[in-house]
Amino acid sequence: MNKFLFFFFSLLCSTSAIGQEQHAKNLLDEVSKKYDGYQTVEAKFSFKAVPANGESYQDKGTLYLNKIEGQYKIVLSEQNLISDGKSVWSVLKEDKEVQVSQADNSAQSIGPNNIFTFYKSGYKYISMDDQPSKNGQLKVVELSPENKNSNYFKIKLRINQNNHIHDVTIHDKSGAKYIYEINNLYVNHKIPSSTFQFQKSQFPNFEIVDLR
Repeated sequence: MNKFLFFFFSLLCSTSAIGQEQHAKNLLDEVSKKYDGYQTVEAKFSFKAVPANGESYQDKGTLYLNKIEGQYKIVLSEQNLISDGKSVWSVLKEDKEVQVSQADNSAQSIGPNNIFTFYKSGYKYISMDDQPSKNGQLKVVELSPENKNSNYFKIKLRINQNNHIHDVTIHDKSGAKYIYEINNLYVNHKIPSSTFQFQKSQFPNFEIVDLR
């Protein structure tokens, strides 16, 4: 009898997990379909870093994204990030310094150019209970990277009723977490190509440090 009960509950849990995984896949497929139809994205977002020890840090910014070319620009209070798809210019406003590095376009890393689509490969996922928000219920999917050498071990996506990402919470192995919340989203409108080009004349007296 005990063996039968153990088998029954094991089967029940396994079936439930498979159902949650399929539900999560269906939901992510719907989200992917939505974002795949966008060529450009402009997003107003808020960012919060919560370290395992110490004070948290908050900021707000704007993301401009040209998906076709893999280009982006992020404007924050203390820093700008500009990428033409090949290089990244990190403008440190307080230090009056610009660091130039190679763009990381790998599918395994999470960055501005794939923040809406990174989950497509390299992750296991499962759906969780819906969570309330001021604008209605949010669907929740938790992801874990298949690569055990990743710096993070869990990512939580919350998705609104329009199948847009409401926020992303990244948990890294140090115990810190990083939260990106999309406040406003504008899609498929004209963004000037100059947005994704570093204009040295806009940053006079800044030191250029080329790390490429």
